[in-house]
Amino acid sequence: MPLQNVIQMPAKIVDPGDIVGLSSANISELQRKFGKNVFRRESKPETLIIVWGIVREPMFILLIAACALYFILGQPDEGFMMLVAMALVGAISVYQEVKSSNAIKALKHLTNSNVSVLRDGITLLIAAEDLVPGDIMLLQEGMNIPADAIVLQQNDLTVNESIVTGESAPVEKNEKDGNNIIFQGTTINSGKCTARVTATANQTVLGQLGTSIDTFQSPKTLLQMQIGQFVRRMAFLGLMAFALIFAINFLHNGSVTSSLLFSLTLAMSVVPEEIPVAFSSFMALGAYKMSRLGIISRQPQVVENLGAVSVICLDKTGTITEDNMQVKSIYDFETDQLISAQDGFHAEAESVLGYAVLASEKDPFDSMEKAIVTCWNSNHPSGAVFPGIKMIFEYPLEGRPPMMTHVYEQGNTRIVAGKGATERIVSICKMSKEDAKKISRYNTSLASQGYRVIAVASGINSNGQLPVSQNDFDWRFQGLLALYDPPKKDIKATLQQFQMAGIKIKMLTGDNAETAMNIAGQVGIANNRRYVTGEQVVDMNDRWLQETIKETNVFARMFPMAKLKVIEALSKSGEIVAMTGDGVNDGPALKRADIGIAMGKKGTEIARLASDLVLTDDRLGKLSTAVGEGRKIFNNLKKAIRYIITIHIPIILVASVPLILGWVYPNIFTPIHVIFLELIMGPTCSIFFEREPIEEDLMKRSPRNRNKALFNGQELSISIVQGLIIAAGVLSLYYYFMINHASLELTRTIVFTTILINNIFLTFATRSFTKSILTTIKRRNNLVVPLLAVSAIFLATILLVPFVRELFKLSPISMQQFWLCFGVAFVSVMWFEVYKISLRPGTHMQQ
Repeated sequence: MPLQNVIQMPAKIVDPGDIVGLSSANISELQRKFGKNVFRRESKPETLIIVWGIVREPMFILLIAACALYFILGQPDEGFMMLVAMALVGAISVYQEVKSSNAIKALKHLTNSNVSVLRDGITLLIAAEDLVPGDIMLLQEGMNIPADAIVLQQNDLTVNESIVTGESAPVEKNEKDGNNIIFQGTTINSGKCTARVTATANQTVLGQLGTSIDTFQSPKTLLQMQIGQFVRRMAFLGLMAFALIFAINFLHNGSVTSSLLFSLTLAMSVVPEEIPVAFSSFMALGAYKMSRLGIISRQPQVVENLGAVSVICLDKTGTITEDNMQVKSIYDFETDQLISAQDGFHAEAESVLGYAVLASEKDPFDSMEKAIVTCWNSNHPSGAVFPGIKMIFEYPLEGRPPMMTHVYEQGNTRIVAGKGATERIVSICKMSKEDAKKISRYNTSLASQGYRVIAVASGINSNGQLPVSQNDFDWRFQGLLALYDPPKKDIKATLQQFQMAGIKIKMLTGDNAETAMNIAGQVGIANNRRYVTGEQVVDMNDRWLQETIKETNVFARMFPMAKLKVIEALSKSGEIVAMTGDGVNDGPALKRADIGIAMGKKGTEIARLASDLVLTDDRLGKLSTAVGEGRKIFNNLKKAIRYIITIHIPIILVASVPLILGWVYPNIFTPIHVIFLELIMGPTCSIFFEREPIEEDLMKRSPRNRNKALFNGQELSISIVQGLIIAAGVLSLYYYFMINHASLELTRTIVFTTILINNIFLTFATRSFTKSILTTIKRRNNLVVPLLAVSAIFLATILLVPFVRELFKLSPISMQQFWLCFGVAFVSVMWFEVYKISLRPGTHMQQ
């Protein structure tokens, strides 16, 4: 059915009543009156909350008990020193908590949604929290509604109001009173609208219900649970040790208070309170640092999964390709001609292109429809459509494979235009088998060149009643449109980086198989000539699907349920799945993936809300950076925890072995000595190791298995052996000086000095478990010099300043004795450097 008698088609829909929105001159006054569009709870002083959280920690409770015992024993100097130590511990803990809290706040600010508004007649993009009553919002499919509002104009508008009403079925909205109210926190399910804000913040329906849309707390991750379990076990061990040492001390001296004091010393040495602090610091600060690179994590814990990603499922349009579609060829069925864009589209292509325009939105936001309308306008400067035509009904995109239909009225005639997947359109049009085969051949030929191919059909509805299904019109096949969206220039190199890191790439697209395979081949996806369709995915049982996805990297004609099923099958197979998406239909799969990744520029609001990670500039190369950062953070966290385990062992054994064996000096350490060792160890593990740069070969290793324990047997054994050897060295000096009748103070000084020097050596040895210090010292960490300086100053102060030395109950030592401590510490730690060298080339322990 050729197009004729054309008239100009408007390029833009004008809002009713020439709406211009609020005046910018009034915004400041309105914001002062109504405040930010943020749910406000009863305010609680944040610093007090942090302090209370620290005071409740087991280590702080032990400190309070030790401090009280000193005063009870009539040792006020030690009591005041413990108070100073508590203040230092509290200050460091508050600093780390505030730093982590600020990082999380910054992330929340970056993940706040934006909304388009009309102000002074100009469309502006503002933060949703800056909305005020009276603002005119421009909302579209997939967006989260940021405030209560009244619909002024809409097109095919339905809203999911489940967060307010509990009903999951979308509700139709229009301009009529009683049906024109939309609520904050609900989601545009389909269509778009112009709406005037009526209430913000606590004045919205959601606000009055006392519900905030951002209060959801993610469940604890596997790593959090593993760390929590480890700390609880150590705390239980500390409790048992406390009871044992108390009993032994009490039997020896009969003093309850002094027995409690020495028991507390051991309990303090056992509890690894640094580990949870290190975990929260690493995750929060790591996520914040990534946000500065344009990789925004909606929850800091996402960092944990990044290093374990083993499969990345990629959408094609806008992720692999530029999302800059152009119409490249048109096949006109009536003339059986294939017209190329290079030759210029002329009269033979007019019907196909014209009906494709009629089957598209008048003001399209979909990239394919934009390409169709742009192509039409560029070849018809005046614009062209049937005279007096008016759209009266729309059948939305639906079905497998999908299609959509618009119905127009022209006088007494109803013109129908539809477009969709070729196989769907061919199946509903009346044609011979030979014609269907011919169309299929054209479709395959165009798709094999990497083009996205859609079919166009037309019809007349003369009986006055519209059918329930869009399939049931009397359809006439018009032709095919071939659109091309070129791959991004850097995408091939990016995918190669993933594959070098042992990460499998899978492409999930709504395009047909030939198009998908062509693009997959262009960008270097492995095994790109094998594919599975969405229908096949849904029809497979779980076992067969899990086998199929192992060898299949191209998934064509995918729809939401099929995408979700693939993600679930990969997860059940033990894979850690990251998935990219930008549309409303990607929401369920993004939510189900271990890491859902939304495009920040072209992604819909619902995709961003469902995701864990947002790439602000839509560059997939940022994801490679994110995976590298995730691996680095997890790698450094493991170093920190292994360091904590190792250094705690000699402290525990020095506090317990002499008492159990009945040495002359059974209790050489007091809580003061242990807490000042903790003051050095805490910042070292949570600040120094957090700053460690990424290891050179980290992105060439296979992804870690997230479901395995935090450490394997070899890793844990090495750390324990390190701790035992350090303990052996320290206890040897302890015993040597004791049997040679050195004073308690001198023996204590030798032991304390040796542990401090051990701590310095261990910090540098733990920077890598495969590379020697000679290699790691070249890695840039701006805390290396400060760490050495602070340790040296602290050691010099307690050894050389009489007042401080007396507070710690130490005595002067000779240079010979100092170098003896240094030598024993060097040998106790540096044996591990020899062990590293002995490792066979190419052998890597997990870091």
